[in-house]
Amino acid sequence: MSGPHAKSQTPPPTFNVVIVGQAGRLQYEAVLFAASLRRQSPQFAGRLIVAVPQAGPLWDNDPSIKNAPLLAALEHLGAEIKPFATHVFGGRYPYGNKIEALLALPEGEPFVFFDSDTLITGPINEVPFDFARPSASLRCTGTWPKPTLYGPDMNRIWQTLYEQFDLDFDSSLDLGQPENHWRRYLYFNAGFFFGACPVTFGERFLTYARTLWEQTPKELIGQSLDPWLDQIALPLVIHSFGGGRDTLKSGFLDGTTSCHYRTLSLLYAREPDHVVELLEDTAAPNKIKKVLKQYEPMKRMIYQGRGRKARALFDRDNLPRREQAIRNKLRTAGFWMR
Repeated sequence: MSGPHAKSQTPPPTFNVVIVGQAGRLQYEAVLFAASLRRQSPQFAGRLIVAVPQAGPLWDNDPSIKNAPLLAALEHLGAEIKPFATHVFGGRYPYGNKIEALLALPEGEPFVFFDSDTLITGPINEVPFDFARPSASLRCTGTWPKPTLYGPDMNRIWQTLYEQFDLDFDSSLDLGQPENHWRRYLYFNAGFFFGACPVTFGERFLTYARTLWEQTPKELIGQSLDPWLDQIALPLVIHSFGGGRDTLKSGFLDGTTSCHYRTLSLLYAREPDHVVELLEDTAAPNKIKKVLKQYEPMKRMIYQGRGRKARALFDRDNLPRREQAIRNKLRTAGFWMR
């Protein structure tokens, strides 16, 4: 058998799947994620962990999950709630949750982290992860850095970061790409990443991110760290552990096995028919529906048919090249919802 689901000679290792859930949109996405995982990967033998930040001085509002029916739905889906404290980022940089959450996970157990706005679309237990060589999502564009007219170029910016943490810069480069083209440099979307141990990975991730946040090198003056900090530090962490851009065979994550949809509006606008059908089938059971209908965007897009109406605005074979054009069209038609 060939293709992305060809069977390997040795069974894949057991690993844990981790997402962050918290009050607001993410808690509903967590239920949808968990339901899709159970539906599409019934043979998955690892733990599904929903890491939940707790109230503290770095939060203006309590981010923990208090919704009893929602917690019951997660329990029904076999999710383990793992509370964690935020000591560095909290409300000032919520994307830091994915970093600090790692420190509360089972030490020494391989993990795959997903953003909560993801659907599992295939058997995740068949993905050939090499946890000794971590990697992350390559479904990204050149969002960072944006060199300024009088500042250092892209090459110098990235080189500075590797030097700051005593990492070998040259071995991270894709020499098939021209200098100062963003794809030449190790860069990921942090929508998923994986590694051998969440604690050692998380400690290094936190050290790198915190250092860049609090001791920003002069070469980064004029560059935005918010919201890009996690995606700036992540390639450095992955490279430091001997990982890279090609350690996971393509075609699985961000392919047949997962879909990082980001917003329901974008999912309906651009994802294939089978993803839309999977979304709606996953959300259909009464125990799931009762919870997800509490969240207005899911109620309108999934259950009241607005998602299908938004989908009718687009030709999936001829989508606008720029995502912003898709967003603008959805907004104009009144279908942009988080």
